Amino acid sequence: MPSIYKQPRVCAVSYLNTVPLIWGIEHGAQRGIFDMGYALPSECADQLASGEADIGIVPVIEMARQKLDYFRGTGIACRGAVRSILLVSKVPIREIKTLATDTGSRTSVMLARIILAEKYGVQPKLISRRAELAPMLGEADAALLIGDPALHLDPATLPFETLDLGLEWTQLTGLPMIFALWSGRKEIMQPAFERAFLDSCREGLAHVDEIVRQQSPIRGITEQLAREYLTRHIVFELEDRDHEGLNLFLKQAAALDCVTAGVSL
Repeated sequence: MPSIYKQPRVCAVSYLNTVPLIWGIEHGAQRGIFDMGYALPSECADQLASGEADIGIVPVIEMARQKLDYFRGTGIACRGAVRSILLVSKVPIREIKTLATDTGSRTSVMLARIILAEKYGVQPKLISRRAELAPMLGEADAALLIGDPALHLDPATLPFETLDLGLEWTQLTGLPMIFALWSGRKEIMQPAFERAFLDSCREGLAHVDEIVRQQSPIRGITEQLAREYLTRHIVFELEDRDHEGLNLFLKQAAALDCVTAGVSL
């Protein structure tokens, strides 16, 4: 059901990578436009499906499944290593038979499936678990962690083979990868809201130093990692080539029969 409120109900992801997107909405000129709430990526998608939220920063696989409209200008993407989507394996990648996946992830699970099938020729059984590396590897050959839990890992010091799925995708396809977009039902997706999200993002990018100082202790990571992540790894303002990568991703996902048939790309 559409919102009965004047303010659209918006669900944002609770990870560090969303903070610049909502900076202006929380602190700047866009304050008061939206009724904000926060959740994991998969929960944002569920809130859109149930009508609890009108607009959300939604994993693109759920955006396609729910046939949601979306704003093109801002989102969460990468054009190389993403750092916050890591596949960690205690066996050689080509020998993975079971993969424990973060319960908060859907797009990243599909991305892992595509990369493992296309590049490594494996299609492991999936086990959904909380994002804790040791228990996940206790139950499966490999683990997929996303967002802040992945940032708590240092791939260089792990005694396991580790894939950065942003880098794997861009090397495989030559295209960027979009993970999430502001999405909602067509009737709520007004140009004024799109502009508000874009302006909010630009305010956030202008305050990266403040975000890094504020968020690093909250997230339990160093300022250096937070700054590198937000300025080097994550792309917030999107271009046509980013959407080319999105279209290819959704086509490959459809080929694995995990997106509803007939989705418009």
